[in-house]
Amino acid sequence: MNRILQYVSANGQLENETENSLSHQESDGDLLDAYSRAVTSAAKTVSPAVVNIHVETGRGRGGGGSGFIFTPDGFILTNSHVVHDAKKIEAALPDGRSFGAELVGDDPDTDLAVVRIDGPQLPYSLLGDSSALQVGQLVVAIGNPYGFQYTVTAGVVSAMGRSFRSSTGRMIDDVIQTDAALNPGNSGGPLVNSRGEVIGVNTAVILPAQGICFAIPSRTATFVAGQLIRSGKINRSYVGLGGQNVPLHRRIVRYHHLSVDSGVMVLQVEPNSPASEAGLQEHDIIVDFDGQPIEHIDQFHRLLTEERVGKSCPVTIIRRLEKLALNLTPRLRQ
Repeated sequence: MNRILQYVSANGQLENETENSLSHQESDGDLLDAYSRAVTSAAKTVSPAVVNIHVETGRGRGGGGSGFIFTPDGFILTNSHVVHDAKKIEAALPDGRSFGAELVGDDPDTDLAVVRIDGPQLPYSLLGDSSALQVGQLVVAIGNPYGFQYTVTAGVVSAMGRSFRSSTGRMIDDVIQTDAALNPGNSGGPLVNSRGEVIGVNTAVILPAQGICFAIPSRTATFVAGQLIRSGKINRSYVGLGGQNVPLHRRIVRYHHLSVDSGVMVLQVEPNSPASEAGLQEHDIIVDFDGQPIEHIDQFHRLLTEERVGKSCPVTIIRRLEKLALNLTPRLRQ
């Protein structure tokens, strides 16, 4: 090694290249260690609160999935399709304890559900802020695929703001796409950032594709869980559209004196729906609803409450370059 360095010393350019390659090797090792530490730390933080859920639906039929305790008094978040119509629910913890669980409420429209167990010194995981996620960010999925308990997979956030249909036919919007491997049994488990905060609830995979998996963002899960804990269900207004978050061009924001720099683009309008009757079209961008600025689809969903059923609500949209005002009258979702 010394001879090589002495020889390189007589050739300045080669010396720099050799030193650079050595420094690259060192930094690659450091990065690998940092990645491993991040995954290990996130898994250690959250795994104690991940539960293996087993359900019985009657006539000897059963199923299962994953979930995680998110409050110290035993409330568990999971997927609606894991516990819907269950006659009996059991939740097993990594420490060997197993509890009978009570269904608090489920919401098939977002494929989220809350169940509860009662026990001493229950571990729990904190819900983080999914709005801070960035494409390419490290995420860790924890669950029980095919009965292999407490399996950890890692990947990145592949995309934000995806949409797909729930079992009810409703579009679930603002979904996180990740390449962290998910399989049957992962449903309801947590998607975790490198700080050990739960930023999503794993919910679906695209088969036979590889590396295309989805999670409901924690911001949606926090809202839905709160409603389910309070009343056991969510009463919503129905408008009949699917959409996604999009940025607005600065010239449009300035020209129309808008108070937001993003909005909700309409991707689909259902026939004979309130949105269709109001005149909304695909590619319209909603920037205000009933006097409230709209820059994120979660804001729009939270305004679609039972109180707005039958109420004519003004909605401001950007259609191409034009600002238009329409009236949208939500109905009670059946």
